[in-house]
Amino acid sequence: MSEFTEPSDLRFDGRVAVVTGGGRGLGREYALLLASRGARVVVNDVGGSLTGEGGDEGPAHQVAAEIRAAGGDAVASTDSVATAAGGESIIATALDHYGRIDVLIHNAGNVRRAPLTQMSYKDFDAVLDVHLRGAFHVVRPAFPVMCAAGYGRIVLTSSIGGLYGNHGVANYAAAKAGVLGLTNVVALEGAAAGVRCNAIIPGAVTRMAEGLDTSAYPPMDPALVAPTVGWLAHEDCTVTGEYFVAIAGRVARAFIGETPGVYRPSWSVEDVAENITAIRDDTSPLVFPVVPDGHADHIRYSFGAGSRE
Repeated sequence: MSEFTEPSDLRFDGRVAVVTGGGRGLGREYALLLASRGARVVVNDVGGSLTGEGGDEGPAHQVAAEIRAAGGDAVASTDSVATAAGGESIIATALDHYGRIDVLIHNAGNVRRAPLTQMSYKDFDAVLDVHLRGAFHVVRPAFPVMCAAGYGRIVLTSSIGGLYGNHGVANYAAAKAGVLGLTNVVALEGAAAGVRCNAIIPGAVTRMAEGLDTSAYPPMDPALVAPTVGWLAHEDCTVTGEYFVAIAGRVARAFIGETPGVYRPSWSVEDVAENITAIRDDTSPLVFPVVPDGHADHIRYSFGAGSRE
């Protein structure tokens, strides 16, 4: 065991992990953590600017070299998640070098800020291309390989912006909300094949916080997020189709909830107005887990509303 290898119970020996956006920030922490616990890692990073422009092969190669120098096993990939061909090449790197893929962490990201009244279509698409389409671009080639192997762990990255929105980032918020929907479907379709998929909702001070006043923030190092991602990526992970917040030392589960609602055999606009307080009453929220069949559970509950009156 090298000095780099971390003694632990939850190890990744024999596993191969792909980490997109692995050259800096959160992704670097994920790659180093998995490697320290025995994983062979594909460190993917196109090395672009914060807005996603340009490229630099340095970050991916530096992290891969850091892992190897410490006694781990890693290769670099500088393909872009923003295209289908790039996504295929990233996954092919794992298959060509290591013959398998067990873990996929999609962390690559960019930011292009503008008020909704001024946001260009180009900037909207450029952010969706990396965060949302980028997730699909790597999931699509990795998922059938994992299903055929009967094992896989996929961690997709959403954001509190995707849950709650934020000013000046309609593109980012829409992409990150879309990632939650993709997480649900991957979890549903992968369940029978032993492929689990969850979303991480991280908060850390990285270059993506550029331009924000973080002076009053508590400690928000990426290392505070990495252990949650490590558990979601591990074979002992017991959940799928869930969203986990990790910010400033707090780890929590986020979920979609509904109020019980109000049933009537017929409605008018006035009826909605008269019942709006009861309709919005969230004192006893309902949660329908994605797996095994939250979609159908929601429908069954709604269809049965009349019989419960």
